[in-house]
This record gives sequence, C-alpha cells and structure tokens, in this order.
Amino acid sequence: MRRILLFLCFVHFSNQTFSQHSIARKWNEVLLEAIRNDFARPTVHARNLFHTSVVMYDAWAAYDPVATTYKLGKDYSIGSCFFEGVSAPSDIQAAQTMAISYACYRLLTHRFEFSPGVVESQELFDNLMTELGYSVDHITPDYENGDPAALGNYIAQCMIDFGLQDGSNEQIDYGNIFYSPVNPSMAPALPGNPLILDYNRWQPLSLDLFIDQGGNPIPVTTPDFLSPEWGKVIPFALKREDLVINERDGFEYYVYHDPGYPPYLLPDDENMEEYQWGFSLVSIWSAHLDPSDGVMWDISPNSIGNVSSLPNNTNELRNFYDMIDGGDPSAGRTVNPVSGQLYQPQIVPRGDYTRVLAEFWADGPDSETPPGHWFTIMNYVNDHPLFEKRYKGAGQILSDLEWDIRSYLALGGAMHDAAVTAWGIKGWYDYIRPISAIRAMADLGQSSDNSLSSYDSRGIPLLEGYIELVEEADPLAGESNENVGKVKLRAWKGPEFIEDPQFDKAGVGWILAENWWPYQRPTFITPPFAGYISGHSTYSRAAAEVLTLLTGDEYFPGGLGEFEAKANEFLVFEEGPSVDITLQWATYQDASDQSGLSRIWGGIHPPVDDVPGRIAGIKIGIDAFQLADNYFSGTITSTRSFTEDHKINLSIHPNPSIKGKEVTVRLPDNGNKGLLSVIDLSGKVLLNREINAHQSVIKLSTATLHEGLYIVRLNQPRSSFSVKLVLR
Repeated sequence: MRRILLFLCFVHFSNQTFSQHSIARKWNEVLLEAIRNDFARPTVHARNLFHTSVVMYDAWAAYDPVATTYKLGKDYSIGSCFFEGVSAPSDIQAAQTMAISYACYRLLTHRFEFSPGVVESQELFDNLMTELGYSVDHITPDYENGDPAALGNYIAQCMIDFGLQDGSNEQIDYGNIFYSPVNPSMAPALPGNPLILDYNRWQPLSLDLFIDQGGNPIPVTTPDFLSPEWGKVIPFALKREDLVINERDGFEYYVYHDPGYPPYLLPDDENMEEYQWGFSLVSIWSAHLDPSDGVMWDISPNSIGNVSSLPNNTNELRNFYDMIDGGDPSAGRTVNPVSGQLYQPQIVPRGDYTRVLAEFWADGPDSETPPGHWFTIMNYVNDHPLFEKRYKGAGQILSDLEWDIRSYLALGGAMHDAAVTAWGIKGWYDYIRPISAIRAMADLGQSSDNSLSSYDSRGIPLLEGYIELVEEADPLAGESNENVGKVKLRAWKGPEFIEDPQFDKAGVGWILAENWWPYQRPTFITPPFAGYISGHSTYSRAAAEVLTLLTGDEYFPGGLGEFEAKANEFLVFEEGPSVDITLQWATYQDASDQSGLSRIWGGIHPPVDDVPGRIAGIKIGIDAFQLADNYFSGTITSTRSFTEDHKINLSIHPNPSIKGKEVTVRLPDNGNKGLLSVIDLSGKVLLNREINAHQSVIKLSTATLHEGLYIVRLNQPRSSFSVKLVLR
C-alpha cells in the first residue's frame, strides 16, 4: 500500500503518461521498481543508479557533438572501454533511444540476476523492450557497423566488466573480505545489552526474523555489517586530496571528507558527556511520537526549514537541537518567493508529524533506498507543471531526454559518492547505534548523582520527566521490586504494544530503559551497519545541492514541494497518522534537513551522526555536479582525480572475447622492448610475441586457445604488466 501511495503522491502533478516520458525516464522507473524488489542495500543501489545513469549518458553522448563520454573511449587499468566513435545516423534520437535501451537492459539484467525479486524485475525489463519493439536476443557488442543496439550492448559490457573490478566485491555478492565486528550480537527481544564489550563500536543485532526495508526476509537472523569496506569503491568526483587512508587489522580503510572521531564513552575521554548527551537526546525525542500529548506544531514552511548554518563545534551542536521539544533552529519563511503569497500554516499534532517523518524518510518497507528516494523526488520535480527544463535555470528549454540524461548522471554521481564517503567513514569509525548505546548506558546505571543508586560515571544522565530511576510503588517496580533502582525512560513503548499495526499504536509512556526500541518494525529495528555518519543526511544534502545547481533555483517548483500522508493509511509500524499530514518543503535543503532529523526521531541516529553527514553532502553534491557539468559541456580535461591512479598499462579489447577472434592489445607507452606472453592458469606459456620499442597496439590471435581464463603478461627490462583475458 505504501509503495502505491508514495508513487502517486510524487507524480500527482504529472500530466504525462508513462509512454510519453523520455527513454531515460522509463528505464529509471523500472530500475527504481527493481530496487524495490531487491534487498534494501543503499550502497549497492547507489552504485546501480550511478552505473545505469552512466550507460544512459554514454549511449546518448556517443551521438552528441558536444558532450564528452564518461567511460567510452577511456583508458583505465580498471575497466578500459575502447571507442573510436560512430558515424552520425540519419535519426540521432532513434539511435540514442536504442543504444540507451540495450545498455540499460543488459546492465540491469546482469545486476538483478540474483535479486529476490528477479522474476518481477526481469519481466519489467523484458516488457519495456517489447513495448519499444526491440529484440532481447540481439546480443552482439560489435558496433563498428553503426548498429546502436550493439553499441548499447558494448557499453553495458564495459560497465559490467568495470563493476567486477571497482572494489565493490560484486563477485561475492558485495560481501566483506576483512571486516569483523568486535562486539557479540545483542538480542533486542531480551532486556538490556549484557554482552557488549566495546561501548563505542558497532554491534550486530540478532532477531528471530529479519526483514529488510525492502520487505525481504533475510536468511540469516544476525545480518553482517553492510559495506564497511565500501570506501575503496572507485568514486565519481571524489578527489585524492579529500582522502585519508587508515589501516586496521591489515586492511586499508579509505575515508573521504574525514569528520574526525565521534565522542566515546570512556572516562578519560573529554567528550564522554557528548556521547551521553547525544544518545539520551534520542531517547527523549522518542517521547515526541505521541499524537495525543496535546503538542501542536505548524509544520508548514512558515515555521519549518530555512536553517542558515550548521554547527562547527560541540557547543554549537548542543544548541542546534532542541533536546526537550525537538527540532532544529528553523527560521521558516513567511512568503513564497515564487507565488508572492504567504505560506499557509498547517497545524497538526507533533506526534503525527514526527511519526510520518520517520517513516517517509526511512522509505520502507518496499524501499527504493535513500538514493533511489531522491531519484523519485527528482522525477517529481521534473513532472511539475511549473517546472521548465532549463539547465542551471538558464538558456533554452532542453528536450525531456537531454534533461533526464544530464540530471540522472549528476544525481547518480552524487549518490554514488555519498555512499563511498558515508560507508567509508562507517567502516573505519565503526560507531555504535542508539539501541546498543542507550541500553548499555542504562545497564551501567545513571551518571547524574553519585549519591543515588545505580551510579556509574558512564551511565545515562537523568532528566526529570524523561529519564528517571524506578522507585518503590512505581508501576514498573515489579512484583518483588526487582526493578527498583533501574533506569526508566518516557519513550515510544515499542512493538510489543502493537498486535495489529492497522489498528493499534504503541503510544508513549514509561518503560524500562533496558527495553527501549527505536521507532521501527520488530523485524528490522536498526539498519545493519554502523551509525556514524548518517547515510540519510549525506545522501540528502548531496542531492539537495545537485538539484539546486541543476535547476538554478534552491526552491521546489512553485516554491513548494509536498507529500501527502492520509489519516490512518500511511504509517506501517502502527496506526496513523491520526489526521491528514502534508509534508511541505520550500527548498531542496529544507527537505534534506528534514531527512536528517527524521532519523533521530526514528531512533536510528544521534545528532553527532547527522551534522557531519550534512557537511560532507554539501561538498559531495557540489563536486559531483561540477564534474558532470564538465562532461556535458565537453570541457573535461581529465576524467577525474583517479584517472592517473588507474591509467592504463596493459589492456585488451574486447575482453571478454569470443574464442578464435582476434583481440587488440594496448601496450604501455614507455618506449621499452618486451616479451608478450599468454599463460594459462597452470602457469604454462601458450604464446610468446616480441614487442619492439615503438609499438603501442598489436593484434593477437586466439585461434589456438580454448574457452577460459588466461593471463596476458608483458615483461620488460625494468617492469612487468599483467591483465586477465576471458574467452567465451
């Protein structure tokens, strides 16, 4: 139900039917649906969105007289993609449409081959090709005769080959090679956190049944950390100067836009109080999830949004968040600058607003994940009747196809870089989540008064009305007063108070801190990866920067973006909201800021996870857009900062190749003689070829070789180069 609501609410401005959308938009829509059918892996799908945007872009740019291709014609030691151009066809748009379609079809068929929703997703891919009148059996990548379908197949194969070498570990289903958690797992269904060893590091969770945010049952009940080594994935626009390489347990962790260490729960750590403050704030904000508490808020742009600056230090961080009442220092806006009209107040229960916020930005179940969520927002913007597709807000109106191609590459690059950045930081700092930290601190006791029971300097701070100790005669004391002296919290009471989420709500009340839950489903609880920094905050601010630069306007079309959540229809975790809620944003930044706050109300992140994600997102979004802009204008002087790092030394085209077919070997341009050898996996040399100092390219026959994997090696006086060759 929620998937339908989300789609309808985001396209309700559109007068276009699916058949009237550009070919890029059509493939983006089926990709988003395939993501919803797949496991909810934000890093993997940020990469899928980016790589699909790249193959679309290259299939379009190959026929464009100005734009520079991204992978086509680029020489990398990782994922070379030779291209000598194509002759101009009589119908350029028809050629672009065909090349885009075959490129997307081949790539998505490959990427979703092992998805739990492969049947539904493959049917979408097949049906779109059928609708377009294209045969899926046309598989040749030999585009030299000018066949756009073959060019699309070739572009897809280039990306597939690149993806198997880009550091994502796609070959092992994106699994981890080196990382292992330091903490034993916690079973949230049991009280407390008795097994934790390190209060500052990530802790796995063990559930009777784990269902991810895509609604997919996961076969293991203690999920691994998703993508802790993702910092080593080759990015789009991240720069070498933004990178710090750290080493732990024999593995190098790549960290871009390093935010520094978060506060730790260590008595000798000067920032220990910040740890206690941040995680206790999460528990206090949990008390805001009650629509019947009488607190009413204006959630229109008149009161929400327009944050002028972000905190730069600890004191500013504390002042940025309202610990008791919730929210940030939003100034709001009185007048819509587009319409010239006042923003109309929307007064609703705070508890409805916070619950809708938590679920909307969590975008699950049936999730297209946060990077995909921002593609749906972009598509919503593109369909708005007041929106004009003028690049950077100026010049002539672009065709739907050119606009979509440009916007998807810029946003896809930003989402991919946000994943590389955020998960690189997550993997290195390996920081604890609120459910682990709150329960662990409460198990230690309270840290506010050493004259009271349960004192421990590392415990949770007391705050009257929100964090207190259980006393005798307290309803939580227990039959034998066994809970007297324990910490109790005024918070969302948790899933055990909900029998049927269509009719029940847990509400807010006093609970033992050892039983605290985030505002999530009992089959999910918390994403299976470290908290610091927030992926939502990073993705969202990066996307907001791209949308602002792309459209030339910080405001949504018409000065207002909206999402409707109908009373008692939208929430999944419990009944609600109690009234109709319309989320409203004046600017893209307002929406991204709201995303960061939603994760605190949802019990997923403390403030220290949020702000560094926003700060990193600003840099990521701007850099991604600027690099994409250079490609669009044909002014790119070098592919990116990593081009030199991955400059080709020895490569083969095509690779994989067909047994018996001649292949082209590109040689290092170093002026040295050498011996080129083809070696099988047993180490036997099958072919030798002398190379003179002036050769840069040679043709190599594979007529005497069989199907399989070979090593092609070039030995020179002071160097040696090797590359794998696959024959099919």
